[in-house]
Amino acid sequence: MIEWLFVPAAYFIGSISSAIIICKLMGLPDPREQGSGNPGATNVMRIGGKKAAAMTLLGDLLKGLLPVYLAKELGVSVDLIAITGVAAFLGHLYPVFFKFAGGKGVATSIGVLLGFSWVLGAAFVGTWLLIYKVGKISSLSALFASILSPIYAWYIVGDLYLTGAAVFMMLLLLWRHRSNIQRLIKGEE
Repeated sequence: MIEWLFVPAAYFIGSISSAIIICKLMGLPDPREQGSGNPGATNVMRIGGKKAAAMTLLGDLLKGLLPVYLAKELGVSVDLIAITGVAAFLGHLYPVFFKFAGGKGVATSIGVLLGFSWVLGAAFVGTWLLIYKVGKISSLSALFASILSPIYAWYIVGDLYLTGAAVFMMLLLLWRHRSNIQRLIKGEE
């Protein structure tokens, strides 16, 4: 039963806001109060540049990857690995340490997917890069990659639990990007 400790641990790790911590360490404004108000790498790029954004992206990715990777390495069951990944993702979206106001979850979901399978994570990143190269819109790239991630999960890992986790994260990513979706529809993004 000790393996169930991975779930709350993953949530608490996910609740650590890379954007807020990196902005504070670099003397930048709080990302929740500048730009789009989103504590994520894209907004940190706007207010602090590429270095701060890259550090934020890496931090958010690692907090999705590390709990899943550790669970897999310690031989935890696949259903619990899926729940651990979702817990890290939910921690990023609704961080207990920051009044449950978190980011949109793209980088953390990539980390979770990389933990499930490096090929799955690479498929997400590859899709994101391809769509971004064509459209030059980060949110559109994230939406396309997110929508395709459950399909990739099914064909790459072929596991119902991991695919279910990918579906759950995709639905929450769509929900968190609803304002971006509205702007895309209006041609304002």
